[in-house]
Amino acid sequence: MSSSLANHLVNQLVMTKDFFDRSTDVLEEKDSTFVPRPEMMSVAQQVAHVAQTIDWFREGMVSPTGFDMDFAAHIAAVTKITSLKDAKDWYQRANDALIAQIQKMSDADLNQPLPPGPVMGGAPRMAVVGGVEDHTAHHRGVLTVYSRLLGKVPHMPYM
Repeated sequence: MSSSLANHLVNQLVMTKDFFDRSTDVLEEKDSTFVPRPEMMSVAQQVAHVAQTIDWFREGMVSPTGFDMDFAAHIAAVTKITSLKDAKDWYQRANDALIAQIQKMSDADLNQPLPPGPVMGGAPRMAVVGGVEDHTAHHRGVLTVYSRLLGKVPHMPYM
């Protein structure tokens, strides 16, 4: 059974996903491979990166050693994604998995410090939710710029 703290964190994640979905719902499968410049991630890769980072935060939250810092491997996995649908499916799975993880945790678990390290070392485990919010908001903004470059008008996320 979830604690009130877990419920609060879950509500934050649900709201973050709602904002992301509304901001990016004008993007279509045909937009999957759009990139403003060759060295940038595509639409699908941006969404996949958000999904991957949610998984990364979830895994880092429960790992006794902290966060996986093999960013080259992370980038390699994301660059393989070419379908917006596949990226959105990954995002849904990642969000669901993080919510399920948080719902299993007690207040004491959520307040337990993360392992020492360069990413949130010593912060309470629940701090990953703020990381997810911040990171997702950043890429939501990137994708609204991509939408505008495609001639589309993204929806206001907060309505």
